[in-house]
Amino acid sequence: MGFEEYVGNPLWPLLVETVHAMVMYPHHKAYTRDVVLHEEPDVTARDLAAKLGIPLGEALVILYELGKQKSEGLAEGESEKASEA
Repeated sequence: MGFEEYVGNPLWPLLVETVHAMVMYPHHKAYTRDVVLHEEPDVTARDLAAKLGIPLGEALVILYELGKQKSEGLAEGESEKASEA
């Protein structure tokens, strides 16, 4: 099941809101970005949840948001390169 199937679910916004309210969420997200993804770029949500001892829903939101940030960052970087040329 890809992220598109989760994001399209009417309950997705509720999951995101709940995860964002979790006290350790920002720390888990930062650790995932700074450590886990460097060691294991293709980590699955299930593996991340097991590795960090977090709920699967939190792992899904973290990986979705980091993937979205990465793709937006690449798009911004590409447009900056095009404007410099």
